[in-house]
Amino acid sequence: MRPDEIAEVLNHPTSQQLLARDITRLAYTATDGTPRVVPIGFVWNGTEIVMCTATNAPKLPALRHNPAVALTIDTEVHPPLILLIRGRAELDVVDGIPDEYMQANGTYQMTPEQRVEWEAEVRSIYDGMVRVVVTPTWANLIDFETTLPSAVEELMRRRDERQRA
Repeated sequence: MRPDEIAEVLNHPTSQQLLARDITRLAYTATDGTPRVVPIGFVWNGTEIVMCTATNAPKLPALRHNPAVALTIDTEVHPPLILLIRGRAELDVVDGIPDEYMQANGTYQMTPEQRVEWEAEVRSIYDGMVRVVVTPTWANLIDFETTLPSAVEELMRRRDERQRA
């Protein structure tokens, strides 16, 4: 996809709504060659999806070996809203807790006291993290009203051709 086509998909109001959520599903290929999908918190910074993980996370060797990833951000209602993104994961090891980690987890309902306790616990566990940064190279929005999965569109086209014949 061309950058302007990706931007058009990601700038759509429904995509922006989905990019404001806090959980995505990250798909990648494990080092044994089998597929993996993991839910992970994320932040959209306007050009990149940023996810943060522990420095000893099993996904990191796999992403170093094969950085190709796919992301799904969706809703739990019917019909679902679905944003599909593909890209390459860039890994950035950082000391301390990245701002994006705190931001991604800032959507959870906590009292101010709970938030202070949670942050203290996080800081006691992690002395560093890895930022997993994905710049979209492909994107597709499916809302089941104006856009459908390509296979469904194809079936509808075939049905319409049969009905015209």
